[in-house]
Parts: sequence; C-alpha cells; structure tokens
Amino acid sequence: MKHIFFVKYSAILLGLFGAGINVIESIYVYVFNKPIFVHLYLVKKKLPKKKKEFLIENILFYNKLSDKYKSYFEHRLTKFIRTYDFVERDGFELTPEAKVLIASSYVKLTFGMRKYLTTTFNKIVVYPNSFYSIITKQYHKGEFNPAFKMIVFSWEDFLLGDAINNDNLNLGIHEFTHALTFHGRKSKDVSARIFYSVFTEITNFINSKENFEAIKESNYFREYALTNKLEFVAVIMEHFFETPDDLQKKFPKLYKRIEVMLNYKSIKLNF
Repeated sequence: MKHIFFVKYSAILLGLFGAGINVIESIYVYVFNKPIFVHLYLVKKKLPKKKKEFLIENILFYNKLSDKYKSYFEHRLTKFIRTYDFVERDGFELTPEAKVLIASSYVKLTFGMRKYLTTTFNKIVVYPNSFYSIITKQYHKGEFNPAFKMIVFSWEDFLLGDAINNDNLNLGIHEFTHALTFHGRKSKDVSARIFYSVFTEITNFINSKENFEAIKESNYFREYALTNKLEFVAVIMEHFFETPDDLQKKFPKLYKRIEVMLNYKSIKLNF
C-alpha cells in the first residue's frame, strides 16, 4: 500500500515539475524568443572514420564550429542518416559521402533548434538529375511532398548548389526549409513554434505593399522568390547561408528575423 502511494505521489510530483518547467520555458521564450537550451545529449554518436574525414574536408560550416559544437554536429548528422531512408532513383548510386552532404545541409539549417528531427518526411529520394513530377507534369530540381512524406533532389543540382557557396542557390537549404515550415505549422515543440511564428512575421512583412515593392524593385532576390510566401522564405534562407553579409546589409530586418527563426546566435562559430 505504501509502495502504491509512493508511486502515485512521485508521479504527481514529476507531473508538477514538468508543468513548472514548461511554464518557465514559455516565459523565457516570450522574453528571449529562443529555447532555454538546445544541445543536451547523454551519449553523443560518432561517424565512421571515412565519413568523419569527408565531413572535415568538405563542410565549411562544421569547420567553423568550436570543438564542443563539432561533436554536437557530428551527433546530429549521424542521427539524421540513421533516421531517414535514402532512396536511389534512375540508376543514381547514393554513396556514404552523398549522404553526409545531404545530412549536413539539414543539420546546419536546424543546428540552433532543440528538436531538430521532423516527421514531415521519412525518406529522401535522389535522382541523378532533374526529374519528372507526375503531380505537376513538369521537370523539377527538388521537391518537398508532405503527402508522401518525402524530400526529392536532383543530385546534379543539389551538388551544384552546395559547391558554389555564394550564388544564393542552394537546393538542400531550399527544400528542407519547406519541410521545416510544414513542421512548424503542426508541431508544439518550442523551436518549431518559434520558427513558424517568425515565418508568419516575415509573410506579414511582405504583405505590406511598401515592403513588397521595395523587395521587387531591389532585384536582389531571384524572381522565383515572389511566387508565394513559402518560396520567398526558402529563398531568403538560401541568401542567409550563402551571402549573409549581403543580406544583412540590404535587408537587415529580414536578416534579423531569420537569425531568430533559426536561433542562429546560439551557434558558436570560429571566425
């Protein structure tokens, strides 16, 4: 009888403690617009030697991190590769190196978020080049399909976007941003809520006729960005990662919102 009472009492205390933590974090988020903590891992996962060597040699973002944050990046990269199914199409061979590049694109986008994995997709489909969509009846370079829970890439275009890091064309960042926007609209996780809240702020910003005309007349963002609000935010994100100084100079308000959206200031970079 005492044991049952103890178990029930403990459960009540834990419930109250959890509720208290949620209240405290809600206040913290309201004041600072970021989660209380981001990285907390009991055991950090590591990449196999060859993948680690490839990461070091090819991912600039990773190499700018402090040693502690590099271990966090490696852990998240490993988790990502183990969580999602990678599917080959039209004879394309997905090498371990290709998986590292794709995963790195997602991990650097979500590195300031506490809950970084999403259920909005469960597989990543890779074609050798542009692919025909039976839905749109057009050829695509990339696609996020929430109905089928998949991200689709043309490897040729993904690699080109990743290799040239100052042309503001980054297919990985673009499509993963679409997935995170969909995730933010549905998830109650604190990072997701902040992401979608800022997404709403940005769309309200461009809904202003004055702001929209200023963006249009600047010719700064490619024309595709003006297709709709989803594409606009995805294109801004490409600019944020590829030419952040230019974005901050030309559109400081948008730069600041993306910085909050991704909790980017929490990332310790070595410059």
